[in-house]
Amino acid sequence: MPAPSSSRLLDELEGCRYRFGRAEAARVFKVLAGANTAALRDIPSLIRFHEALMVLRAFPPSAQVLRQTESMLNRFHTRVEVLRESGADMDEFDPIEVSGIAGTTMQDTLGFDLMRWLVFHMPGKVEIAWDDYDDERAMGSGWPRVIPLLEEDSLVEANIPWRKWLDAAQGNRRKSPGWLVKQFEGLPVSGAEKARFYDALHMPVRWRLGNSRISRTRNWKSVSNVFYHPEPLLSRKDVSLAREIARKPPNLKRLSLAPGAKVMDLIREVMLVRYRELYGTTLGDPRSVVRADMGRGVTVFLWSLQPQRRLPLRAYTAGLTLKNGVPINYIEAIGLFEWMEVGFNTFYTFRGGEVAWIFAQVLRCLCKFLGATCVSMYPYQLGQNNDEAIKSGAFWFYRKLGFRPGRADLLRLAEHEEARIAANPKYKSPPRTLRRLADGHVFYELPGSIPGTWDRFSTRNIGLRVNQKMAREFGGDLQRFQASSAKSLAKILGISANEDRLANVYFQNFAMVLSLIPDLQSWSAPEKAGLLRIIDTKSGRNEMDYLRRLRAHPKLRKGLLRLGSSAF
Repeated sequence: MPAPSSSRLLDELEGCRYRFGRAEAARVFKVLAGANTAALRDIPSLIRFHEALMVLRAFPPSAQVLRQTESMLNRFHTRVEVLRESGADMDEFDPIEVSGIAGTTMQDTLGFDLMRWLVFHMPGKVEIAWDDYDDERAMGSGWPRVIPLLEEDSLVEANIPWRKWLDAAQGNRRKSPGWLVKQFEGLPVSGAEKARFYDALHMPVRWRLGNSRISRTRNWKSVSNVFYHPEPLLSRKDVSLAREIARKPPNLKRLSLAPGAKVMDLIREVMLVRYRELYGTTLGDPRSVVRADMGRGVTVFLWSLQPQRRLPLRAYTAGLTLKNGVPINYIEAIGLFEWMEVGFNTFYTFRGGEVAWIFAQVLRCLCKFLGATCVSMYPYQLGQNNDEAIKSGAFWFYRKLGFRPGRADLLRLAEHEEARIAANPKYKSPPRTLRRLADGHVFYELPGSIPGTWDRFSTRNIGLRVNQKMAREFGGDLQRFQASSAKSLAKILGISANEDRLANVYFQNFAMVLSLIPDLQSWSAPEKAGLLRIIDTKSGRNEMDYLRRLRAHPKLRKGLLRLGSSAF
């Protein structure tokens, strides 16, 4: 247990995190000065100290506090080392809520693209976690792709000396996975196939953070214009989503390749040390990055996927929000025509800091970037299979901002709960009710959109119908289905069956989907020409051009909306 003086000091420091004003700034600095010399002799106390410093770095009340906080964070790893040398249980740093603190060690099973990035950016600090790796089936399946004659052993023998084979192949006894990653990178297959081959290994790796910038403690960025908070933060009740959305659209500045690549490095750092690995944060296209400065020290970055790694139908956007240079949340949005599904995830440490206002600014950026007028929040965001969202009452966060359930039964339930709250302000929806409310999407429609249009839509319905047709008409033979659909679509669009584009995966995907539209042959020549441009643009340089072309094709919108809105 921490000493009473240390406990009181931490209580006081945590109480300072969101208190602002000139007098408060002086008090915060005084408390920080005391904390700087305090000896914190247990890990829970050290974690509390770290999180308080991170909040003050993102929401500083004064320049003096900012400088002191940065200095303490830059030396924080030494406190961790003291506890390690004292024999403390370092596993207490592992939970996802607190992972990534400088001076600690992390372990995870990473996908190929992120693994390749980590080995390059932390040379000599990454090793295979052999003490937690015994998946012989995975090694026997994957390693023969890069280790010659291994099948002579792996297919027929027991007790295979896997590490001896690897040591012989790489020419040393290093624990680093760098050689394996390099060999998989050299395989003569597509990037997606390389990733699938490597990921099948399920190989855990361990890396030491030390005092690296690739840590939660130090992966903030210095900014020239810091926003110092002179007054209390904006709460949810201070924010009108309708008013914010009605403001002039933000200026999205496209970055050149080098700054865009730095943003891609930053998001990988941010997610890696939080044990998060998302498709769009690992495979973002540095050429597509845009930046928007939203005021109050908030900067939003958005980007699209690399052309060869895009989704079959929808356009995927990911993003990151910085507060005074500190990463505070990440963003996902997947769009089709004027509709987009959004994931907005604020990191644990910063969930007391102007979340509603920042969410409104992120939506402003997303609506402009994707051209969306209908916003849908994933059920997971509301609490579906997400106990943390249930505990925080996430459904009501979005409901009070103006979102409505897309299902009639859930809308009635929400209105019933609102009536109970109005009658008794102390009433809180029980977890069972919140789980019911989180069972479907909620929607926010911008002015000019038709309410309810996208309430029942899901691309999953389209995908399942495509698979049903493949099973029914082609006996489940994907290659025959792809070839037949591509040939049929080429004929309808008036292009040669010998054109290279018929082998393009995006053309084939569209061909299978469009085979479900019975009146495609009767579309007008301009409609067919527009359809071909849409398909070609899907793999083009800017996926947002694809969305713009989609919105200009009402016939295709009507067809896909019908296919996706009927329950499978």
